[in-house]
Amino acid sequence: MTTTVYARVESPLGELLLVGEATAGGSCGVRLRSLSVPGQKGGVAVQDGWRYAPEAFTDVARQLEAYFAGRSTRFDVPLAEGVGTEFQRRVWAVLESIPYGSTVSYGEVAARVGASGAGVRAVGTAIGRNPLLVVRPCHRVIGADGALRGYAGGLERMKLLLGIEGGAGRSES
Repeated sequence: MTTTVYARVESPLGELLLVGEATAGGSCGVRLRSLSVPGQKGGVAVQDGWRYAPEAFTDVARQLEAYFAGRSTRFDVPLAEGVGTEFQRRVWAVLESIPYGSTVSYGEVAARVGASGAGVRAVGTAIGRNPLLVVRPCHRVIGADGALRGYAGGLERMKLLLGIEGGAGRSES
């Protein structure tokens, strides 16, 4: 049996809402299901029955702090399974492969999942439904012309994240 737990963590993006699945009596700890920012398009809100458990997110909070301070370039946190459609999970896997400090276009992501042409729109939708902002770096996907576009957390936050990574406008080769 799993219990939904949550915590709030301060960050340069505002107060982050972390949501995870905790297995009762299990040794796996918490699997992160969502990380959202205030006012995020499609972001989650705390639901009845969820348990406030900041202690469950100590490691995630530590990794986020290191990332925002420029001391870490990657995340190593257990993620909840079964989130998203098969297509979304394929797109999200591409996001996870984009190197720190690099950017790729929506078209490049579409090509990597075999959804070129009109599939770029479906890729954009899948990226927009990424429930793990920051941890799964959808902020590294930009327009083909190099413009910042469509970040669910807002373009100012996208710009801040790319600035932390030193990757604004630097395309992956």
